[in-house]
Amino acid sequence: MKRQLWNVIFCGIMFFIIIGLSQCKNQNRDKADEENLVLPIEKKLSYKKIHGFSTEKYTIDSSTVASGESFGQILQQLGVSFSAINDLGTKYKTVYDIRRIYPGDKYYTLKDIDSFELSKFVYQHSSTELVVMNFKDTVDMYLIEKPVVIKLKRSGGEINSSLWQSFIQHQLTPALVSNVANLYAWTIDFFDIQPKDSYKIIYESKYVDGKFIGVGDIKAIVFNHLGRDLYAFHYASPIDKVKHYYNEEGESMQRALLSAPLEYVRISSKFSHSRLHPIKKIYRPHYGVDYAAPSGTDVVATGDGKVIFASRSGGAGNMIKIKHTFGNVVTKYLHLLKFAKGIKVGSFVEQGEKIAEVGSTGLSTGPHLDYRVYINGKPQNPLKMNIPSKDPIPDSLREKYLKDIAVLKNSLDNIIIN
Repeated sequence: MKRQLWNVIFCGIMFFIIIGLSQCKNQNRDKADEENLVLPIEKKLSYKKIHGFSTEKYTIDSSTVASGESFGQILQQLGVSFSAINDLGTKYKTVYDIRRIYPGDKYYTLKDIDSFELSKFVYQHSSTELVVMNFKDTVDMYLIEKPVVIKLKRSGGEINSSLWQSFIQHQLTPALVSNVANLYAWTIDFFDIQPKDSYKIIYESKYVDGKFIGVGDIKAIVFNHLGRDLYAFHYASPIDKVKHYYNEEGESMQRALLSAPLEYVRISSKFSHSRLHPIKKIYRPHYGVDYAAPSGTDVVATGDGKVIFASRSGGAGNMIKIKHTFGNVVTKYLHLLKFAKGIKVGSFVEQGEKIAEVGSTGLSTGPHLDYRVYINGKPQNPLKMNIPSKDPIPDSLREKYLKDIAVLKNSLDNIIIN
């Protein structure tokens, strides 16, 4: 009897254990099923945006323009009709001339994600400008100007061999080297840069979509040359409201005359009251500076003025004389190969304008430019002249100018040269 009772109790316990395990298993299965149902709903697809166009809506392919390719050829290969291409070339010519297409430029084709039909064609004309052509429903074209983000960057360095090498070593672009050389064209002879010369610079760095696209304006710079600090600040002129460069005293960085009329290899002969002539072998004055340079090198006017002579002149060879617009100043350019187009007596030339090419005409032992400056008819040494600046800050506004540039100057001075 007792044995039968224990069997009944044992069977009852096992029944409840089995039922409990079954329910637990079912609950776990239900939970797993529930998770499996929820998971796809919670999973989010990630979409990319290319120039503002989302891969949620389009399939986007990119390519580059091959040499000799035209818009017409590219679009025809994509199935665009000749009439649609003609419309783009005629009706929307004022928006963008589709003949302006260049090898290596990037373009994108956007097709509808559902129908896979061509919807848009995007041509990247520049880092900041996109040409968008629509082909869905109607044919049209428009431009997108991408916003440029400008950041101020600071740098500084010491020159051991050349300005170029120092700038590249400090991750500064070649364009910035050129800008600095142009800025100091009136005050520094960059062929006379000395070891231990140094610079500190604050400049604009431009970005589109987070990518560097180039440099903007130099906001401030100090160049230490031969132990002397030469400052320059970008500042709106009180005269024309246009920004120019001024030094720490408010004088314009632009001088009435350039420091040199060409890019030369070396100075082969300096100003002298008594020099042994290389051909005549006699001592006589040399009232100019000889700049050795390859034949054909551009020669530019060192200042604004009127051409008063442009012809052959004995031992001077082909020569140009310019009467300048300030003071009683005349410059001469000797031994020229040929004159630039349009250069003749009476022509007005601007500072930096090409007037001729280096040659070896007249009494000359090789290609070079003999450059001379006369003030009130008296010869001046071009390498030692104190040339007046153009349009300095007026005395009445000088105090305001010094106050306005104080923050930039302090920031510049605090740059550590490495």
